[in-house]
Amino acid sequence: MEEEKKHIDELIATYLTEGLDKNALAELKAWIAASPENEDYFIQQREVWFSAVSREAASKYNKDKAFDTFRNRIGSRKQVEKAPRREFRLSTLWRYVAIIAVILVVGCFSYWQGGVNVKDTFADISVEAPLGSKTKLYLPDGTLVWLNAGSRIVYSQGFGVDNRKVELEGEGYFEVQRNEKLPFLIQTNDMDLRVLGTKFNFKNYVEDDEAIVCLLEGKVSLKNKYIDCEEIILSPSEKIVMNKETGHMKKATVRSEDARAWTNGELFFNEEYLIDIARALERSYGIEIEVADSLKRRRFYGDFLRDGQSIDDILGMLTSTGHMKFKFEKNRYKLY
Repeated sequence: MEEEKKHIDELIATYLTEGLDKNALAELKAWIAASPENEDYFIQQREVWFSAVSREAASKYNKDKAFDTFRNRIGSRKQVEKAPRREFRLSTLWRYVAIIAVILVVGCFSYWQGGVNVKDTFADISVEAPLGSKTKLYLPDGTLVWLNAGSRIVYSQGFGVDNRKVELEGEGYFEVQRNEKLPFLIQTNDMDLRVLGTKFNFKNYVEDDEAIVCLLEGKVSLKNKYIDCEEIILSPSEKIVMNKETGHMKKATVRSEDARAWTNGELFFNEEYLIDIARALERSYGIEIEVADSLKRRRFYGDFLRDGQSIDDILGMLTSTGHMKFKFEKNRYKLY
């Protein structure tokens, strides 16, 4: 019995850190489905794991402190758990904490400000970046992902084993690991992307009027879901801007440093609609902005520092053109 428990802990730890192959994943799924107690045990260990990771990732990584955080959380769980089978075997998972710690220190979760919401139904994993912050993570295949404020990515437990499909809501910057046998697919309501190994930024918030894909390296193909047309291939330093009302897609050039500027704390807007700029500021600063109808379709260019400039500073610069004014009234900003 003890050997079986140790084996299950090994499976859970490997699943949380490195990912399981198809057979091991099937074994773990079968064990979880065997009883409610097994499912509860798995959920508890997963919650403890992500809780310990996210706390340490919010600041400069410290290995000893990470271990202490993980151990303290496990200790707290032990005090409230009554069923003997739910006792957490720290020794089994301790070395896996070191694995995730190494990943963290080289940058996997080097920026995790404001917390992150991780939900796991075992069919899918959902990671969200809260409003006012951004999140950095690695997918099981080693692909680097930055999620901008108010964004969410969803992928299956089989990711990297039999597929590399993700669903994206919001904005994400991707550095995809090359795998010719398993192309990387991003699905959204408006367009789908297919890549092998590349670096690109994909912005497609539900409330925005435009979806934008910027390619930094490699090659991607795009499928428009609004109109029936051939796939569009992007080359490095190119971007596609799609009007989500008409489905029209326009190709243009882009500087790579501008495409991912937001990952470094910049707010870069290149001839974007004022209404979309206002929504981006709302997500970044956790505020509300009301834009007059006559201004919504005006385009603006701007480059600001999220951490160095207040929302009043940014709105002041936008209105310095003389084409509009702003004021704070009834707990919201108004552009008019």
